[in-house]
Amino acid sequence: MATIPITKRGAEKLKEELHRLKTVERPAVINAIAEARAQGDLSENAEYEAAKDRQGFIEGRIQEVEGKLSAAQIIDPTQLDAGGKVVFGATVELEDEESGEAVTYQIVGEDEADLKLGLINVSSPIARALIGKEEGDTAEVQAPGGLRRYDVVAVSYR
Repeated sequence: MATIPITKRGAEKLKEELHRLKTVERPAVINAIAEARAQGDLSENAEYEAAKDRQGFIEGRIQEVEGKLSAAQIIDPTQLDAGGKVVFGATVELEDEESGEAVTYQIVGEDEADLKLGLINVSSPIARALIGKEEGDTAEVQAPGGLRRYDVVAVSYR
């Protein structure tokens, strides 16, 4: 199985989710199933069906998170020494050549990506265009609205 890059912060979030699923969600759904069973006829018991569906979702998510953690290559951005190049985990300050708008992104794994927080997926078009660039370089990104050019203003590892 191929390794999946993930930041240290992202791995911690997955571990917290797994812990919550196993210690809170799983016991709660088991109790809900037991209560629904106690009500009698299961063939027409919507609460039982809903609890069983929820149990299936929780068990599937537990397996998914465990699989991701077992295949994870945890990268601590503060320990990176990429010589100023944009790599996984780097935080990049960009300036749109056309509008002059400044944006800051950190390149993270798939599960951590959240554009509102400035976290972009390593496999996104903009991240792929930035990988390997240095401060002062220009990255061209094929966006849905056409070709966009960004100047790399700064690269940091935090």
